[in-house]
Amino acid sequence: MMEFKHETVLLHTAAKELNVKPDGVYVDATLGRAGHSRLILSKLTTGDLYSFDQDADAIAAVERQFAEMPANFHLIHDNFRNLDSALAERGVTQVDGVLYDLGVSSPQFDDSHRGFSYRFDAPLDMRMDQSQELTARTIVNEWSFNELLRIFNRYGEEKFAKPIARQIERARSEKPIETTFELVELIKAGIPARARRTGGHPAKKVFQALRIAVNDELGALEDSLTQAIKLIRPGGRVAVITFQSLEDRLVKVMFRDAAALPEVPRGLPVLPQDMHSDYTVITRKPILPSDEEIETNHRAHSAKLRVIERNTAEAEL
Repeated sequence: MMEFKHETVLLHTAAKELNVKPDGVYVDATLGRAGHSRLILSKLTTGDLYSFDQDADAIAAVERQFAEMPANFHLIHDNFRNLDSALAERGVTQVDGVLYDLGVSSPQFDDSHRGFSYRFDAPLDMRMDQSQELTARTIVNEWSFNELLRIFNRYGEEKFAKPIARQIERARSEKPIETTFELVELIKAGIPARARRTGGHPAKKVFQALRIAVNDELGALEDSLTQAIKLIRPGGRVAVITFQSLEDRLVKVMFRDAAALPEVPRGLPVLPQDMHSDYTVITRKPILPSDEEIETNHRAHSAKLRVIERNTAEAEL
């Protein structure tokens, strides 16, 4: 089986921000090709690492990397939205850190059969978990015009969502839209020629929107982050690498809300002395890749890292 090259973004920075302890319990919520997992493992002695991926190809590829799987490295073939229950099944109820490296991995984009990329002609698929029923083909051919308009606007922030959705509606009334290249041509037809000359590939935003909808990426992230924030022990951290504004905004808001002070009755002259937040946002502004990393790894150019920590009893006093 062909192996695909994948350069892990913010590799050492993310591991450093996780404050890995040799005897700690950690979660890599997005295994991919195990770049972050390998680095975390190298810092553990008696600690354990639990790594999630819903993509069976990713699990199989990582298993092939190891002649013998380390006893403290636990691969979990599951969606990270099931973080809590999957860990509980393995007797884990608290962890010292959780790391997310969001988005589609390079191998998924580079596999021409998966349908994630507008660069290859392939069946409209885009499933990260290939056992699920919903595909991009289903959405493009069966979802209503208004549903298409909603996801193109909300998940792709596509300025020409309406004319693109109209093109798709007209085309599928004659025959089903089956492939990525068929869809690319319809997207191009819905965007004025002048607008297609700037801003990157014209299909980028719609493909992003479809991928997010197929995999319910924002819903899964919100579910998972809610669980991760509760799972970490005092002193533990959650670190999240995002690659697009919708994800980053969601992480920023969830971290801010977790670190907010409890509500108090209106009109109190002073706040109670023992009032504190259970969490501290470590990154008031996101950590960005260095210019050197961006130069050597194009995928890094839009990456942002945000980190939150659960306060210890000492920090709360």
